[in-house]
Amino acid sequence: MAPVTTTKQTDKDADHLERVARLAPLMEESAAAIERDQRLPAALLEELHGARMFRLLLPEEFDGEEVMPSQFFEIVENVARHDASTAWCVCQGNGCAMTAAYLDPAAISEIWGNDPTAVIAWGPGPAEARVVEGGYSLTADLAFASGMHHANWLGCHSIVLDANGEQECDAEGDPIIRTLLFPKSQVEIKPIWDVVGLRGTGSDGYKVNELFVPAERTLLRDEPAARLYHSPLYHFSSHALYSAGFSGTALGIAWSMLEAFKALSKEKRPRRQKQVLRENAAVQAEVALAEVRIKSARNFVRSELEDIWAAVVEADDITVAQRMRIRLCTTFAIHEAKAAADNVYDAAGATAIFEGSPFERRFRDIHTVTQQMQGRKSHFQSVGGFLLGHPPDMTVI
Repeated sequence: MAPVTTTKQTDKDADHLERVARLAPLMEESAAAIERDQRLPAALLEELHGARMFRLLLPEEFDGEEVMPSQFFEIVENVARHDASTAWCVCQGNGCAMTAAYLDPAAISEIWGNDPTAVIAWGPGPAEARVVEGGYSLTADLAFASGMHHANWLGCHSIVLDANGEQECDAEGDPIIRTLLFPKSQVEIKPIWDVVGLRGTGSDGYKVNELFVPAERTLLRDEPAARLYHSPLYHFSSHALYSAGFSGTALGIAWSMLEAFKALSKEKRPRRQKQVLRENAAVQAEVALAEVRIKSARNFVRSELEDIWAAVVEADDITVAQRMRIRLCTTFAIHEAKAAADNVYDAAGATAIFEGSPFERRFRDIHTVTQQMQGRKSHFQSVGGFLLGHPPDMTVI
């Protein structure tokens, strides 16, 4: 079946990219403040909300955009061309918004109902949710909550203990992991984000102790049987959309570095050399290789997402093999983007090491992307094992 592309969908896709283009000058002007303050400035955040950038994966029924995976990938990539931390926060907030497909309508109304600035953030860490009357008592110590400083709701993925203190498990004997949502005002924030790159994501930590969370604000994330809103998009797991968005982030960073180098090459004459960079044969080859790495990886991700989307629409389901394909193409794209960025950084010479250059911050940002879960090289082994007939590692998809 050919990819599902209607005139309405094409217009919608172009409209989102136009919104990003209108935001581009403000994102670039804000880059230094984002880096310094480790959060998105209020003026930029207001414009992002106005452009509905945090509602891309929210169901249409709840005033969301509900864009296709390939659209989401392209939108985040275009944001990352101007600022990587902004793109990361947009991707993270949208992955969290997918919880609306699993939530009680009362909770959806409470979080998104009359609040156009609603954003959820969360991070991993030890957590324990005890069953109590009307909900759960949550104790948790969490970290790496990207975008938490501009979120108004936080979340936690926790094991569950019943009223007798026994851990609840599913039919296969695996621990049940329940996602709980609560206002940010109820947590103790832990400033931990002293890092090399993506500083503007403000991925700090937070703690709660015996916090009551009502049952309607909890869900079983990415569990098909627990899904309450049915649409092709929500056959895709939040992990799959995170991987699409974060691979787009990496490609956007690499693209902007390459374009900056092309401009630099017209005027920079390295010390003790007679030619400007663009006349150097070795530099020409490196530029060509960087270009093909970025474009081929981008096309690979888009092609896979579009092909899988068409199959999901037709079958009203997604297979393990399709989920593995998403993991493979997005991991590949992240590392191809890093390789291209490294080539450009090297070719730029000493120019690249100065703060304020088009290279230094982006170099740190892309090397931070590869250290995150979506960029693990071990994903290649997991997918390769599956392709060779081993049981799938469901934790990676």
